[in-house]
Amino acid sequence: MQTKKFLIIGISVALLFFTSCGGSSDQGSNETGKSNSTEANSAVEETASAKGIGPIAHVEIGDEIDEQLAMQGKEVFESKCTACHQFDERYVGPPLAGITEKQSPEWIMNMILNPEEMTKKDPVAKALLAEYMTQMTMQDVSEEEARALLEYFRQYDAGQ
Repeated sequence: MQTKKFLIIGISVALLFFTSCGGSSDQGSNETGKSNSTEANSAVEETASAKGIGPIAHVEIGDEIDEQLAMQGKEVFESKCTACHQFDERYVGPPLAGITEKQSPEWIMNMILNPEEMTKKDPVAKALLAEYMTQMTMQDVSEEEARALLEYFRQYDAGQ
């Protein structure tokens, strides 16, 4: 009886995990894990200067990377984002390498801060949701943390 109870609980936990985290399908990706989806890529190119939907209307960024802010962003990324995102490979969510070259700073921060509304109203976010079939969840990230994440992404992209 005890074994059956633990088996049922284990299966329930596994199902909950897989349904809440989504899945990572290799469909539509090449050997390096980069997406072949023309829908998402064309939507990204089409709205690369769009600011997205959310609280961020304008972001001041300098020409130089703020190393301290980027370090803070790395800490936030490692604690809140790595369960779903990697830089150079498809994971639960899209790879993030090059994101600062594809999207505006405002769009990136709005996606971090307002993912549900973005996937309902923003064409790029809609296309990403359709491709990855997993809703980006709210991670209780503050505007300051989102700005630090943006700086970390800028630092990563500058180093490539």
